[in-house]
Amino acid sequence: MDDILGPDYEAITLPMGRDAEGEVVATLVRRPVPGSRRAVLYLHGFTDYFFQTHVADHFVSQGIGFYALDLRKYGRSLLPHQTRGLVGSVTDYFPEIDEAVRIVREDCDELTIMAHSTGGLIAVLWADRMRGRGLVDALVLNSPFLDLNVPALVRGAADALGGVLAKLPPKTVLPLGVATAYGTSLHRDHQGEWDYDLAWKPLEGFSVHAVWLAAIRRAHRRLHAGLRVDVPVLVLAAEQSLKARDFVPGAHGADVVLDTEQIARWSTRIGPHVTCVRVPGGMHDLVLSAEPVRKQVFAEIDRWTAYAYQGKAYNP
Repeated sequence: MDDILGPDYEAITLPMGRDAEGEVVATLVRRPVPGSRRAVLYLHGFTDYFFQTHVADHFVSQGIGFYALDLRKYGRSLLPHQTRGLVGSVTDYFPEIDEAVRIVREDCDELTIMAHSTGGLIAVLWADRMRGRGLVDALVLNSPFLDLNVPALVRGAADALGGVLAKLPPKTVLPLGVATAYGTSLHRDHQGEWDYDLAWKPLEGFSVHAVWLAAIRRAHRRLHAGLRVDVPVLVLAAEQSLKARDFVPGAHGADVVLDTEQIARWSTRIGPHVTCVRVPGGMHDLVLSAEPVRKQVFAEIDRWTAYAYQGKAYNP
């Protein structure tokens, strides 16, 4: 059926069985290019869903089919009985990625997974599990969530309490306060240029549940121990981070969600073929940065992809 983004897009509901809250679905949004044997599959981050049509435009203009997956309990896939973004393990998302890749692979020979923030963490763990199967040819990670952006003592406390967090009632919300700097910097009704559904991507983000945080920290520890992703990986991160809970003008030129030094550090643990590029003036979602910055981001992706698919070393 036609997607909310208009007739150029089709939305496919992927039944994913049931969990403790009931029925579960994911949604594959696609904008194929007839005759193309190349495709990009996009995975969104936390408090997110696919709305970035300019990203699809970029790839389609090059003859590359574009697909995006709204993961379970996000965006198009959020059902009335569900808690937004609530899972007990990042591996809960693997079945919908498996199914999306199967569908995309029916029409293409070359597949790049492009993933943002939490989607990037999920993507590298999925790719590590699937290594050797030839299901994906490259990963492009946009500000991947590779560690908690909190002081080391707080990270240590979260890890020490990981077992306790995981055993709390599933809907236990952690009292972390509200930060609106990022959302306010993006939405056009506030300080940004983008239009999207604030019910699906609220300015203040989603509540952080204890079991979700425990799941994220298990995923971080798995990554930090070292993965062996066997395809080329491009990691893109903003040049600098900025600590801000409420909007400040600097939020338009820095990552106010993650620590970009952590991203650069831990990107080396993904696999043996990783390129890390720091982008001056970039925001957390680099493709939502100011136009000159996002043009640079797309140029970096295009140049790296050309080398990656030809088996050459990247030459910035």
